[in-house]
Amino acid sequence: MWDATQETLYMSVVALLFTFLFGLLLGLLLFLTDRGNLWENRIIQGVTAAYVNVFRSIPFIILIVLLIPFTRIVVGTMLGPSAALPALIIGAAPFYARMVEIALREIDKGVIEASKSMGASNSQIIFKVLLPESMPALVSGLTVTAIALVSYTAMAGVIGAGGLGDLAYRDGFQRRNTDITLMATLIVLVIVFILQFIGDRLTNRLDKR
Repeated sequence: MWDATQETLYMSVVALLFTFLFGLLLGLLLFLTDRGNLWENRIIQGVTAAYVNVFRSIPFIILIVLLIPFTRIVVGTMLGPSAALPALIIGAAPFYARMVEIALREIDKGVIEASKSMGASNSQIIFKVLLPESMPALVSGLTVTAIALVSYTAMAGVIGAGGLGDLAYRDGFQRRNTDITLMATLIVLVIVFILQFIGDRLTNRLDKR
């Protein structure tokens, strides 16, 4: 049980780190290249939006299967916690990107215009206006994404990625050990509650309204 918990935490933490980086980049690209924004570009915006919409819409269990050839190239195997990372990141990053875009759209346009009028460069607007102003919403979205990733790791466990999902299915469901299934479920719930608590505290601390 402890080994399975460690595998779930490993998959969740590593995937969350890369999801934050890639999702933030995608979200910024979606926002900045949209009409009337700093890097307005219909082609880039359309391609990025299409990528996000496609991979955000594919059910995760199907995405794992579709990415088997890619995962074998990158990781070298389809078994173990590391093998789940490509699907976890590719599946969660577009989900978080939309949350980033929504957070950025909530920023008062007047703040951006005021920064422009004061001679701020595009990079200064991004790093000193957009990201700080949207940080509470970004952290809140990351919390939701982290919880989704925990559920994704459980699904990945069903096809041999390890973790609590694998333990609950293989040693619990298939061998009819209900206590193992219940304990694995309880640990997943505890992880989710901890993530939600940490996310809520950070969001409240960053929110200066």
